[in-house]
Amino acid sequence: MTPKGEETPGDETLTGRITGALVGAAVGDALGGPVEGYSPDQIAERHGGRVHGIVGPWHGEHWRTARPLAPYHKGDGHVTDDTLMTHALVRVYATVRDHLDAYAIADHLVPDLMTTPRWIPELQAEALPLQRIFLAEKWLVARLHYGHVDPREAGTGNLVNCGAAMYMAPVGLVNAAHPAGAYAEALDVAGAHQSSYGREAAGVFAAAVAAACAPDATPESVVEACLALAKDGTRAAIESVCEVARAHTDFESALVPLREAVAPYDTVGPDYRAPSLGARRPSRLHAIEELPIALGMLLVARGDYRHAVLGAVNYGRDCDSIATMAGALAGALGSPVPEDWAKTVAEASRLDLWEPARTLTEVTREVFRRDVARRRAHEAAFARLGGTGCAD
Repeated sequence: MTPKGEETPGDETLTGRITGALVGAAVGDALGGPVEGYSPDQIAERHGGRVHGIVGPWHGEHWRTARPLAPYHKGDGHVTDDTLMTHALVRVYATVRDHLDAYAIADHLVPDLMTTPRWIPELQAEALPLQRIFLAEKWLVARLHYGHVDPREAGTGNLVNCGAAMYMAPVGLVNAAHPAGAYAEALDVAGAHQSSYGREAAGVFAAAVAAACAPDATPESVVEACLALAKDGTRAAIESVCEVARAHTDFESALVPLREAVAPYDTVGPDYRAPSLGARRPSRLHAIEELPIALGMLLVARGDYRHAVLGAVNYGRDCDSIATMAGALAGALGSPVPEDWAKTVAEASRLDLWEPARTLTEVTREVFRRDVARRRAHEAAFARLGGTGCAD
């Protein structure tokens, strides 16, 4: 997938699935950024109707000073921290070239955030990624670099949100077509960042991406893979939202019903910018809002990239992360990312959106070869113990 025209056919190869997921996530992120935090009605009022593509900052030319978004230039095709973190995780895979764990986050991701200046689209400047990421992601640096906490436990105490889930697509892609493997790896990786239903969502989202990469995958098969693995409130929220989503074929009619379906599991409350007293605290009864809604929009859109992402964007609230997830899933399913959007986002953000996909495809193939060799060694050892051989 390269930027050539309006749209290209979906690519069913491993390269195509990985490219679709990563480019799709970045484009969804950029579309959702300028309307993040607002309601569907506020978005429609500001833009004279629903958003149908890349739009400018909410406060126009006053983006540098207008609260609550200042000093970030959200809009005009700029990616947010969702994409910055996703690409950082790809760089960790490029270094380790094997499955990751919480220690890889401490050893590689944290130094990447702290020490290497990169172009930050929303700041329109080169800066350390640490200077852009949200407090829930800065937690990684505080706990792992300064606090020397065991990486497997560092996520405990952080606010529970979608911070880890939003960048877990690479874990699902490295475990393409193996949802259970993606779930287990993401839970380990996310342990350095999140706890409770935030960590669970990271595992389930990675599993969803892995399931979307499977041959003949569909939105329904992706949801089924999630429900087979998800626990507690996360499972209940996905089940509730997806049941409602199946009754809709257009995001316009689904916006309010999907919010009503997820509301009992969401701790933030009706006013996104004024969270409830119990917001983002650990619980076995609750779930982040973003993942169930992304899956719901995927069902509403029947897997179509454009429809799923625009549904996520117009939903509002944390819509950059919702659109990141919906975009990754639709792209991994093979639905083509509109290339005019991708080209605009790449140019506006000064990012090569396709290079991380090329890198991760190479790493994924290497990791698979390692997995096969490890599996063969286990089979041989088990056979020598008198167990059933793989040929029996």
